[in-house]
Amino acid sequence: MATDTSKYKLNHSMLRVKDPKASLKFYELLGLTQINKLEIPDNKFDLYFLAYDSPKAANHANHWTDREGVLELTHNYGTESDADYRVANGNSEPGKGFGHVCISVDNIQAACQRIEDAGYGFQKKLTDGRMRHIAFALDPDGYWVEIIAQNPVDKTEGVKETDLETYRFNHTMIRVKDAEKSLDFYKNIMGMSLMRTSEIASNGFNLYFLGYPGDKPVPQSSPNGVNPVADREGLLELTWNYGTEKDDKFKYHDGNAQPQGFGHMCISVDDLDAACTRFEDQKVNWKKRLTDGRMKNVAFILDPDGYWIEVIQNEKLKQRSNW
Repeated sequence: MATDTSKYKLNHSMLRVKDPKASLKFYELLGLTQINKLEIPDNKFDLYFLAYDSPKAANHANHWTDREGVLELTHNYGTESDADYRVANGNSEPGKGFGHVCISVDNIQAACQRIEDAGYGFQKKLTDGRMRHIAFALDPDGYWVEIIAQNPVDKTEGVKETDLETYRFNHTMIRVKDAEKSLDFYKNIMGMSLMRTSEIASNGFNLYFLGYPGDKPVPQSSPNGVNPVADREGLLELTWNYGTEKDDKFKYHDGNAQPQGFGHMCISVDDLDAACTRFEDQKVNWKKRLTDGRMKNVAFILDPDGYWIEVIQNEKLKQRSNW
């Protein structure tokens, strides 16, 4: 059987966390729900899968592999009681690479105020700096959670309520060394479409938003300062800082070498065996082939910067694993 990349989904992004109770409390405040949990006591870790799952959610009631916009939290037993344990949030050295996850909300002022009222800190409040249309909250491990608006910011200024059921887990951001190589990889190897480009030449960087369109058409225009993809889930944001591609010694951190934090992104596919055969034919760099090790239901590909991309079966399209 052949594989159809139009049926792929950017399923989840994985973050390591120190204390799952603290992390779950925070992300549940943002409206996310635990939709699955995998316990692996033999290897001393648990996996928590969170997503928006209200009747208004984009992927309501879907199997966890048949979704976009899932957040996987990995907890290694004992870290919660280790006073010295810290994750690398990806935004400082050593360990710079991954940048943030992002949720889009209905009324951004009210949403940010609710987070602040709950006692959580911000890397950037709405009122900080010149960019008054985005904020960055800090989760219990110091990961940055970007908050963007689904509605025009000037129209929601006086609104005091926010509806968690309308929120979306919009995107995951990673920094890339060479935009041309990364765009070629994600478009031609992974089968994604470029949804939006934002060029910030004055600050020396570009942002590229990619994803799997599904039934929604790719936006035909994407002017700076306007976000036509805020209503979507499962997007990947690539941040390219000008000039890094010319530095032979320059390298981003993949999150899996020390210091650890971000782990991987994951795509679910229509036929796992066929998809991996296609990837093999395209001579991808493998971290783990399907046939490696004991876990025969997952594979890991390396992108041009060495970030890990997990590949799993979409269980709605073809049953393979009972998870």
